Amino acid sequence: MEGEGRIMRHPVTYALAAVVLFSFLAGNADAGPKFEGRKKCSSCHKSQAKSWKKSSHAKAMNSLKPNKKADAKKKAGLDPAKDYTKDKNCVGCHVDGFGQEGGYTIEDASKYTTGVGCESCHGPGSKFRGIHRKAGAKFEKKGKTTPRKKLAAAGQDFHFVERCSACHLNYEGSGWKGTKEPYTPFTPDVDKKYTFNFDKYVASAKAMHKHYKLPGAFKGKPKFKMHDEFQAKAGGKKSKKSKKSKKKKKKKKSKKSKKYKKSTKFEDVFKNKRR
Repeated sequence: MEGEGRIMRHPVTYALAAVVLFSFLAGNADAGPKFEGRKKCSSCHKSQAKSWKKSSHAKAMNSLKPNKKADAKKKAGLDPAKDYTKDKNCVGCHVDGFGQEGGYTIEDASKYTTGVGCESCHGPGSKFRGIHRKAGAKFEKKGKTTPRKKLAAAGQDFHFVERCSACHLNYEGSGWKGTKEPYTPFTPDVDKKYTFNFDKYVASAKAMHKHYKLPGAFKGKPKFKMHDEFQAKAGGKKSKKSKKSKKKKKKKKSKKSKKYKKSTKFEDVFKNKRR
């Protein structure tokens, strides 16, 4: 009987262990992407990060400090002397991922989520960042591209309009469908400079960052509507991979032309001999 009791208890233990394991795996599978902070993004995108540091989005949190942007605050009906950096109704539009997993918190503020950085536009990067790294390595070594839809499936945003509108058009009468409290006090009625033009500002290096040549590791849709335009005007050097492939093509061409010249000379000599 004692042995039977042991045997009977084991299936129950296994069943409980299976339930716990399933719950853990299911929880992980359903978990959405988390904010990681721009430190991880900028470890590869160094030029973009350097340019972004000079932008108005990088300095967004400064405007919430006491006596900063005093005239603008007065116009909007705010107290210029007040410290708004701890105000939960304000900080959301001045940081990355406020109120979301891995995002900025007032209690434990991280400098890597302070300011409107990479993930505010491109989305929380915990799931798609690794795809970027692997795709870049694959393209560098083998010249093989990765479908852009893999990034979209992992949570990367390629449109940005809704993310921008959530702050810049979050006031009554803006025409944006997603408006909700707390509304921004900085509206075109307060000052016309707050009129938001997405196409204009997304192309501004002062607001966002400069655009640099991308290596071309990804292809296909979805693609940001201004991607090709930005890349056509982008600064910076082309990737090592594209340079290598160009050199290989040149070598192949020169080999072919040499081969052709040799064969031509041989044919000429042969014809002359026959004559």
